[in-house]
Amino acid sequence: MGGAQLGRPGTQANLGTGAPVLPKDLSARSWIVADAESGDVLASHNAHWRLPPASTLKMLFADTLLPKFPRTQKHKVVPSDLAGMGVGSSTVGIKEDETYSVHDLWLGVFLRSGNDAVRVLSAMNGGIDRTVADMNARAEELQALDTYAVSPDGYDEKGQVSSAYDLTLIARSGLQKPDFREYCSTVRAQFPGETKKNRKGRTTRKSFEIQNTNRLLTGDYGLEPYQGIAGVKNGNTTNAGSTFTGVAERNGKVLLVTVMNPEKEEHDRVYKETAKLLDWGFQAAGKVSPVGELVPPRSADTGAQPGANASGEAGGSGDGAAVAGSSGSSKPVAASARTDGSSGAGVALGIAGGVLVLLAAGVFVINRRWPLPELMRRRH
Repeated sequence: MGGAQLGRPGTQANLGTGAPVLPKDLSARSWIVADAESGDVLASHNAHWRLPPASTLKMLFADTLLPKFPRTQKHKVVPSDLAGMGVGSSTVGIKEDETYSVHDLWLGVFLRSGNDAVRVLSAMNGGIDRTVADMNARAEELQALDTYAVSPDGYDEKGQVSSAYDLTLIARSGLQKPDFREYCSTVRAQFPGETKKNRKGRTTRKSFEIQNTNRLLTGDYGLEPYQGIAGVKNGNTTNAGSTFTGVAERNGKVLLVTVMNPEKEEHDRVYKETAKLLDWGFQAAGKVSPVGELVPPRSADTGAQPGANASGEAGGSGDGAAVAGSSGSSKPVAASARTDGSSGAGVALGIAGGVLVLLAAGVFVINRRWPLPELMRRRH
């Protein structure tokens, strides 16, 4: 999927004159660098290897469920909503018998990678089995054919896999949704706490601050926030190791990078390798020939496509006109990172929606660019 070269093992890159060499000390089992707008894959390493995705699978969960519930909808948590969470799951701190808005729950999913928030949203969607089936159907629609979900939160389960190619494809689809863009770029937010009674019998419910676990957004000890970063999702489990998909913009160029399971045991290694690949991608833009492309969704793939290869694989880039929940509006929709400004790590994200595909005479014609005015600006 996406071209024959992407199916080859090892590192794939077509360096042109003046192109920088790839970073020498990459240890990830699989990675990919892609142009988020055109869909061109600039370089890859074992792009289609099927590996455990950890919580990066939550991108598929969000891309599948975000359009189903308005952010203002309320839900009171019952014990069965939280049943079955894996031992050691990351949580945001949801309590039984408390009421949360859908907006609250998505903040818990994206910022704290909360498996408890995933469980509650899954319950609202009809349960875990229904949600996993919806996610697998969505993956097939996106032509993310290396992906098979078993648990909606990415917790290690036998047979649950994805690939660097698929996670990049899924992120690209999700980023076309304004809510997805807002949540994945949010640095910190207030989350509802537990309702308590004071001595006078009055109930109060205070909030507490949560911060995004994406260290390229927030920074960490020995790691600065990456200039221009705007999401999207990180993950870590015993079986998967560290996984990460990030999107960043510099000088009008928007790149997506996915890194899976770095073998070097170093703190924040997955973020450091992602940063190196982003740096390389921005320097290499226009100096390399693509090794493949991110394909469009099946619903948009209705006929001959420009650049389709002899095997019938899609040669066009994927985009979002056929993605559920897309407004189809050509007006810019702003989504801003929430931050108190104290760390200097906030990121503002504004991406214009729009009709990006044209179906005419059975031929799939793609707009090679997302309209992305003022994509990201760092706040201080």
